[in-house]
Amino acid sequence: MESLAELSLQFSQLSMFPFFDVAHYWASVMSAREQPGALDVAKRSPMACWFSAMLYCFGGGILSSILLAEPPVSFLSNGTNILLASVVWYLVYYSSADLFYSFSCILPVRIIVSAMKEVTRTWKVLAGVTHADSHYKDAWLVMITIGWARAAGGGLISNFEQLVRGVWKPESNELLKMSFPVKVSLAGAVLFTLQKTQHLPISRNNLMLVYTLFLITIKVQMMLTRSSASPFQPIEAVVGRLLFGCQQAETGVKEKGPSTPDAKGKPSKQPEPSSAEKSESAKSKGAKKSE
Repeated sequence: MESLAELSLQFSQLSMFPFFDVAHYWASVMSAREQPGALDVAKRSPMACWFSAMLYCFGGGILSSILLAEPPVSFLSNGTNILLASVVWYLVYYSSADLFYSFSCILPVRIIVSAMKEVTRTWKVLAGVTHADSHYKDAWLVMITIGWARAAGGGLISNFEQLVRGVWKPESNELLKMSFPVKVSLAGAVLFTLQKTQHLPISRNNLMLVYTLFLITIKVQMMLTRSSASPFQPIEAVVGRLLFGCQQAETGVKEKGPSTPDAKGKPSKQPEPSSAEKSESAKSKGAKKSE
């Protein structure tokens, strides 16, 4: 137990700057580049492309500042982080012969970068909960909201980021269909809020270590298996069926679809998607795997 306590203490004292911060910017800009149409925007308007990438990198700080009525441009005051994020953005989008992006796509490199990014997620959740508690003492909902926003802000403001690129897809709102990073950030915000209010019998350092190990393990597993399925789906299915009847409603919709008759009374067949639509769908699914 003493060795675990010492390990968790040393882990909690890790500095995120510069290596983990750079990994966060790296993974975020890679995610931004892999959005449909991002390369066209990079060619037409480098400024819009840069601003979009900065929203991915600093979206959590921007959103949490807005929610707490603080200046949303405060992230610009840290010139060093802006410079690091901008250098990563330039390399990912404009490096010669796309060498940096090709290197970033190597699976071992991507796994290491993604794992380091998940470490920063823990620090962001904790920072958001602590910051909210300093403004609103023991206000559970505020602490959870700010911790969630700080860690998953890039996903939660995705619709605004799309507008910067000239895209409007309200159906992609994260609140309508949450991705795994957004879900796990919310779960982390709840856990750290319970620990902060002394309703969870575990030390902060141990919770940081356990939560980070869980994030890294799930993230690496999802990347190795090339799966975007959330590990929370079984729990969500049970809760949704018991409380809201979600599964029954979805089943009902699926049953009605194929049985629609045509003019001759026969079930109508849905048209096959074109090759362009299949390619665009595949790109969208690949970009959704990381935040």
